[in-house]
Amino acid sequence: MFIVKKEQGGLKHVDQRVAVLIDVQNMYHSAKNLYRARVNFKEVLRTAIASRKIIRAISYGIRTESEEERAFFDALRNMGIEVKIKDLQVFPGGMKKGDWDVGMAVDAIKFSHNADAIVLITGDGDFVPLVEYLKNATPVRVEIVAFGKSCSGQLKQVADDFIDLEKEPKKYLLK
Repeated sequence: MFIVKKEQGGLKHVDQRVAVLIDVQNMYHSAKNLYRARVNFKEVLRTAIASRKIIRAISYGIRTESEEERAFFDALRNMGIEVKIKDLQVFPGGMKKGDWDVGMAVDAIKFSHNADAIVLITGDGDFVPLVEYLKNATPVRVEIVAFGKSCSGQLKQVADDFIDLEKEPKKYLLK
C-alpha cells in the first residue's frame, strides 16, 4: 500500500528516504532565547521524519570545557541520533567559536545521492547557498525545520518546505 501524506509545502510519502541534520547550537539558542526552554529533539525528529524512511539522523554539537553537555549528547544517542562533536575554540583574546556549518553542508551534499529529502533542523541563514545548490544540482527535496521567529526569512523561502515549530511550542519544547 502506498500512503501519501499531505504536509506543509508538498507531498511526503512513506517510501521517501530522508536524512536529518540537526544544528544543535542553533536550536538550543533559539529555544532558550524565545521561550527560556529546551528543545524536545525527540518530537522534532519525529516531525522531520514524517513517517518516511530515515537513512541518517545526525546532530552537530559543540563540547565546552566543562563538558556539562555530555548527558545531553548521550540522550541524543539514545534517541538513535548520531552525534558529531567539536571542541569549543577559545581564541587568545577570549573570543569563543564553535559551529558545524561546513560539516553539515558536506554531509548534506554526500547524503543527497542516497536520499529523496534532506531535512535541515536549523534557522541559520548561512545554509541558504547549500539549499540552493541542493535544489539546483540534485533531485533531492530540501526541508527546513526551525522556530519561525529565529529562522532566516531567505532560508524559509528557498526551502521546498518549512516547518515552523512555533505553531506547536508545547509539543517541541521542554520547560
